[in-house]
Amino acid sequence: MTATANSSPTRRDALAAGTATLLASWPLPAAHKHDTTTRVLIVVGPSNHPPGTHEVAAGGRLLKHCVEAFASAQWKADLITQWPKDAAQEFAHVATIVFIGDLFPPEVMPERNTIMNDLAAMMKAGCGIVCLHYATGLQAQHVAADGDHPLLHWMGGYFATRCRHHQSIARVFRQATIEPAEKNHPVLRGWKAFTIHDEPYINNYFGANGPAKNVTALATAMLPPEKPHRETVAWAVERADGGRGVGIVMPHFYRNWANDDLRVLILNAIVWSAKQQVPQEGVKVRLPDLATFRPDAVEPPPHKK
Repeated sequence: MTATANSSPTRRDALAAGTATLLASWPLPAAHKHDTTTRVLIVVGPSNHPPGTHEVAAGGRLLKHCVEAFASAQWKADLITQWPKDAAQEFAHVATIVFIGDLFPPEVMPERNTIMNDLAAMMKAGCGIVCLHYATGLQAQHVAADGDHPLLHWMGGYFATRCRHHQSIARVFRQATIEPAEKNHPVLRGWKAFTIHDEPYINNYFGANGPAKNVTALATAMLPPEKPHRETVAWAVERADGGRGVGIVMPHFYRNWANDDLRVLILNAIVWSAKQQVPQEGVKVRLPDLATFRPDAVEPPPHKK
């Protein structure tokens, strides 16, 4: 009896059926699974400041603790001191990058051009960026003659130190009162004005014509005390690429991580830059003793007379 298309399956039909059964039972690749983890990359740059000041390694560990202790969502913080060769792949899903160090770390880390190219791709894809204290800083050799630099666009401004086009001011103030700007911005939630002994940089650089329209002052201080002007010491930008950036020019002294209002300001900035919801009460994480994060010193040693 001769087989027809309607009476008996062909070898091709049998193979197709077997393949369909196999595919139906095969687990979906991890990339197809819904991952709700918010990834934060903390980059600790070089520092040669004395004990009790900057303490960028301990500050990075403290930030990792705070990010992963934030309980309203699933958060993962990666802490690095060296830029990996496969960064484009490894950091493809990072929501925001936090920099801490002496000067903007990519400018003083090995493989500067590679890092800047990788960052440019991440920023173009909408990744956030937050720089703290001296990590907001650029020097003359890092910027164009007119002061242009990618950080100006990614973060909205920077601390210009030893620059020809502009000179910001670094000075320790015994009492600097930091006030939230009178705006309705998520980074301003849950913290109030505070007075601190620190080194909030002033006369920061926001471009030749001042802050762009997409830059918002978040915190200000009337400084210097002998001739006070309202200085912007924390700011935010919402970029055309969809990313968000924040610059906060504190803390200089490691001990000031214990200041609840300053810490809420910084943690709010990280959450907002990652495009996540900042709680109405602000991001509040209780800290253990600051020595837990292994600084060289919590307090600067007293000056020798």
